Amino acid sequence: MRAITESDIRASFVNCSKGEAKRLGLPRDLDARPWDDLDFLGWRDPGSPGRAHLVAERGGRLVGVALRVTSGGGRGFTARGMCSLCLTTRTGGAVALMTARRTGEAGRQGDTVGRYLCGDLDCSLYLRGRKESVVGGDLQESLTVEEKVARLHANLDAFLAKITTSG
Repeated sequence: MRAITESDIRASFVNCSKGEAKRLGLPRDLDARPWDDLDFLGWRDPGSPGRAHLVAERGGRLVGVALRVTSGGGRGFTARGMCSLCLTTRTGGAVALMTARRTGEAGRQGDTVGRYLCGDLDCSLYLRGRKESVVGGDLQESLTVEEKVARLHANLDAFLAKITTSG
């Protein structure tokens, strides 16, 4: 992913108002992000842990979505969850249900789309081995890193399409 600015990020949001996008908390380390290793920018709102945000390039433009985060609830430390984007397995409640309000009339009617995602939204770094995803080691796959990245992009595109299309 190319490095993006605060104004790029705020202008990209499709499922919240311009005022909400203006007020959302941005990551404090934008300049230090490993942009070459990111397939999307994802972060938890530093001022509101129940909110997260995701910005991705889609169709030649940036698309940002605001997410609500539901914690893992009563799951124990050893319980495993799988992220629906990168398909990495994480323990200790590190996978959370995140919901996004849909765009358009569906969103105004309260429709949302939910997926289980890595709680820190660092999917790109898990796939590339820059972060370890499971206490005790990752599950082994026969796919190459490039194939895993392609799968992540397909899953991300499907998630964003579900948020931004009617029906």
